[in-house]
Amino acid sequence: MALLEGRVAVVSGGGGDIGGGIARRFAAEGAAIAVCDVSLEKAEIVASDIRAAGGRALAIAVDVSKPEQCEAAAARTVAEFGKITTLVNASATVSPDGNVEKIALSDWQRALDVNFTGTFLMCKYVMGHIREAGGGGAVVNIASSHGHFGLPGRSAYCSTKAAIMHFTRVLAIDYGPHNIRANTISPGPIDTERSLRRYGSRENSNRVRGVGQVLGRTGTVEEVAAAAAFLASDEAAFITGTDLLVDGGQTSFKGSSLERYSS
Repeated sequence: MALLEGRVAVVSGGGGDIGGGIARRFAAEGAAIAVCDVSLEKAEIVASDIRAAGGRALAIAVDVSKPEQCEAAAARTVAEFGKITTLVNASATVSPDGNVEKIALSDWQRALDVNFTGTFLMCKYVMGHIREAGGGGAVVNIASSHGHFGLPGRSAYCSTKAAIMHFTRVLAIDYGPHNIRANTISPGPIDTERSLRRYGSRENSNRVRGVGQVLGRTGTVEEVAAAAAFLASDEAAFITGTDLLVDGGQTSFKGSSLERYSS
């Protein structure tokens, strides 16, 4: 049997690289998917791919910083698929770099609204449906290795990702009595469309960023999706309130180059 047979998953940020990869993997494992994204066009591309592969998927336009849109997305998912058992929060925005003197208050607030409050709002309006579905459930919130260590000029992004981890620990405590598990995944450098545009190719990305990973390379969207499928499945039935680093060992060296350790 597929890992997620019979599950219904809401995936915020589902039109993006990581969210889309998770949505596709969950569907391949048997789940019905509500692909939620601020861009309906991107959400529909992922949902169409899933349906073309024989799965069930619905595209929903959702700005996760808007409470009414999060609530409506949850209600529409239940109306379409009858229940919700699983939630993945992958929505994120990247703020312009700058120290606290330079970063605009509007950019700081946008990072909080999307990355952190957006995660809270999706949980707020989905958790009751997961509880009502019975039989337990799972939440996977996407944090970041940058929530484990700081980067110059990235206070907004790093802070919101660290906050997501602690929020998820409390979520796990609150919903453990209902057999609903909550965990985070902290990806390290992953080859997304945006990063490949920046570095030009996977080979160049590995050359520039791979030196900061024990495995000597960057990760793939599929590797993050595989970790999410595991955490959402019964294979992880005794795992809750924790963070799974999918970072190639980056955090072991806090992002430092390994060249100095080479013999």
